Amino acid sequence: MTVEITGAASTKFPSWDVIHWQTVEKLVRRLQMRIAKAIREGKHSRAKSLQWILTHSYSAKLLAVKRVSSNKGSKTPGIDGVVWNTAKKKMDAVKLLQRRGYKPQALRRVYIPKKNGKQRPLGIPCMVERGQQALHLLGLEPISETIADHNAYGFRPKRSCADAIAQCFLALCRKQSSQWILEGDIKSCFDKIGHEWLKDNVLMDKQILNKWLKAGYIDKGVFYHTEEGTPQGGIISPTLMLLTLKGLEDVAKQLATHRSDKINVITYADDFIITGTSKELLVNKVKPAIKKFLEIRGLQLSDEKTKITHIKEGFDFLGFNIRKYKCEKLLIKPAKQNVLRFLKNIREVIRKNNGSTAYDLISILNPKIKGWGNYYRHVVSKRTFSYVDHQIFEAILRWCNRRHPNKSRFWVVKKYFITTGVNHWVFTGTKKLNSGNEYNTLVSIKYIPIRRHNKIMGKANPYDPIYAEYFKTRKEAKYRNTWIELPCIA
Repeated sequence: MTVEITGAASTKFPSWDVIHWQTVEKLVRRLQMRIAKAIREGKHSRAKSLQWILTHSYSAKLLAVKRVSSNKGSKTPGIDGVVWNTAKKKMDAVKLLQRRGYKPQALRRVYIPKKNGKQRPLGIPCMVERGQQALHLLGLEPISETIADHNAYGFRPKRSCADAIAQCFLALCRKQSSQWILEGDIKSCFDKIGHEWLKDNVLMDKQILNKWLKAGYIDKGVFYHTEEGTPQGGIISPTLMLLTLKGLEDVAKQLATHRSDKINVITYADDFIITGTSKELLVNKVKPAIKKFLEIRGLQLSDEKTKITHIKEGFDFLGFNIRKYKCEKLLIKPAKQNVLRFLKNIREVIRKNNGSTAYDLISILNPKIKGWGNYYRHVVSKRTFSYVDHQIFEAILRWCNRRHPNKSRFWVVKKYFITTGVNHWVFTGTKKLNSGNEYNTLVSIKYIPIRRHNKIMGKANPYDPIYAEYFKTRKEAKYRNTWIELPCIA
């Protein structure tokens, strides 16, 4: 295989299957780090020039096509019905990512259910629009990571919900910590961001950005113009929202006139909490300042979800319940509503698979159980895990008895459950193969180890070479000590 490097970030390959992705990523990464450096030094014109080079480079276009053709939504087409599912289509798609003559098509509007029973509108772009957004995101993300608030964690590389919850613990765990919390929620954040504010304050190609914002959408065959907001479902929309909320932390902290005020801001997407030493501070100073900050950007707080709570009453954030108990002990646990919602989903899956084999049912349940357990494994979850394990066992036992109503319980237990060491009642399924039987056992969530998450540094920037060794160490520690795949019992 021959590789021809013709420019700062241009690499030519004969076909999709022989692309040397390490070379492509290295070239794009180098330009991204130069963009971040220019922003740190205040050279915005230099950063804009580097963005132009990046968005016109062949290597960046390859990465953009790879991202949109390999993510979970790659098989969902836009209004044109086109998907990039073959190597030839992907190579042809690289040629379509041109600025000259580009005219975005309208989005396909779909609705998904929300927790409160309402529906959330999503805009599904065509594949070309997704590729263009992924391409320009490569040039915008170094800027957002450089200037974003230190304690904003949503939709950012190297950051997660676990970091946001760890920051909540640090801000509230001490006896001298703030006792009052403003739980903030922005009303229809994606749909209400002001277009003019975005065009005036986001450092990217204004012509391309304006085309995306004004593309409109088609709902039930009818075309609608978009006068505000960004498409919720677009690849670049979370980064645009992150830049829109940049400065929220500074606005709140500037209101701390005394050292004892201890205002902390933790943000994840459009949800945020602000801590304060008194309810009056949050009501009379912080909340009006936040409202003014959001109004400039065309946003407003949701009166339904925004409230002020004392730490001893506790509050839910990102699916966790955070509360101080007796002796000023702060405990973070899985939120009760999330536990019940998870169990409802598990029972529904079991009910819908009455006709499936035990092997197939276990194959469906194991990823769900592992994913939910790994999400909550950084907090006080051991008792909750035991409760969830017991509820799943009872649902599985009902499934077994329903399949064999004329068999005795002893027969059912002997067929579906085994004992491995000290672990009894392990649900097991078999699948016959030419080489023999293949066994599959249901994982037990209560055996997942509870480990405290090592929170990322607030100012750490993956596009700053100063933190290269820091992120390398975190990655090694993640796979060596903290990130543990939940094994099957048998």
